[in-house]
Amino acid sequence: QVQLVESGGGLVQPGGSLKLSCAASGRTDDMFHMAWFRQAPGKEREFVARISWRGGTIYYDDFRRGRFTISRDRPNNTGYLQMNNLEPEDTAVYYCAASLKYATSQSDYDYWGQGTQVTVFS
Repeated sequence: QVQLVESGGGLVQPGGSLKLSCAASGRTDDMFHMAWFRQAPGKEREFVARISWRGGTIYYDDFRRGRFTISRDRPNNTGYLQMNNLEPEDTAVYYCAASLKYATSQSDYDYWGQGTQVTVFS
């Protein structure tokens, strides 16, 4: 089992920045990918970025490339999502997820956090 707890969400004005954290516990050595997803009101949950837990290989959704940066701190079992130049359209609940194998879709992720709210208001 892997437990994931997100933090770092909040209110921010357009153009601002936030850094989300995902604290992992349990069988973290078994994690293959850690990823971030988000779900805006009335919309489906969508992929943001993923990182391979061991090798650090990164993949972004094209729309977030350049403004968002995913990273991880393996010794502290924590993943991060740095978000810059935020826009009102980035308002959503952001979720951290972990997979035990190579993940290419949401259904490949085995563990999910509870989410953290990000609100970008003007």
